[in-house]
Order: sequence, then structure tokens, then C-alpha cells
Amino acid sequence: MHQLPDNADIRSHLEDAYFADSFHTDIQYHGQSAMDVYIDLMQATPKWVTTLMALRNRIVGLFGLKNLGSMTEIDRTKSAADYQVGDKVGIFSLYSKSASEVIVEDRDKHLNVKLSFTIEPNGNKAKVHATSVVHVNNRLGRVYMFFVGPVHKIIVPNSLKQLPYAILS
Repeated sequence: MHQLPDNADIRSHLEDAYFADSFHTDIQYHGQSAMDVYIDLMQATPKWVTTLMALRNRIVGLFGLKNLGSMTEIDRTKSAADYQVGDKVGIFSLYSKSASEVIVEDRDKHLNVKLSFTIEPNGNKAKVHATSVVHVNNRLGRVYMFFVGPVHKIIVPNSLKQLPYAILS
């Protein structure tokens, strides 16, 4: 896992995590908050990821896991500033929010998943860190992560490249 910013709140959730990863990309920075970046990222989710999520939802339903829906299901009439802790933001609930970091989560009897999007401005550029932390609660959660973990390591970096203001190198 790459180096997270020292002030990233997600650090406090890393202890005893079953799975954790973190990826980053550079963006053109125009004062976007971490919440702005998260919403833009969800809306720019690649179609192949949306297709994989739909397949995931069909398969896991057979095993008693919940249908999460689609990551692109964001209320486009709501601004980033309007979201409050506890609100649904796509498939996740808002856990915490500051200008520099947003943490969203999904909890069920099998898994506790937290995703953090941290932004580090540096002039007209910024580094965006996307960090995932998963705590499993039972055997089904471990089996699920066996399949999802490797795919996750492909989805996140590819999704970050879809940000409309990503600096691709």
C-alpha cells in the first residue's frame, strides 16, 4: 500500500483489517473538495465496472448477500456540500466528510467496508488517494473477499483514470 497522508482519518480503521489497498492519481486542482472528487469518480465509473457490479449483485444474491445497486446511482441534483454524515451516496453511506477527506461505508453481517478519498492539493495539481479497508465478520465475508480482492486492485486504479480532470501519465 502506498504512503497515505499523515492526516488521513482512514488510518484509524486499518488495524486488524482483513483487506486494505490504496491507489492514487494526480488531478488538475481547481479547489475541489474530496466529496466533489468522490461524486465525480462515481459518475465516471467505467461501463465495464457497472457491468461487473450487476453480475456481482446477481451472483451474491444466491448466497444471501445484499444487492448493492450501481455505483453510478448518485443524486445528480444534490451538490457535494449538501451531503451529510449518514446520507446515501450511491451504494455507500457517508461516514465522515471534510474538505480533504471523505469516508463512505457499507456494513452488513458479512463485511464492514470503508472507502476513503483523500485529496492533497499542491498548487494547481493535487494527489487523490483512494483507500479501501475491509473487516470481515464471518467465513462468507472471507470467501467473498477471496474473489473480490484481486478484481478490486484492477477496478480502483482504472476508475481513478476516468476522473475528468485526471492527469494521465
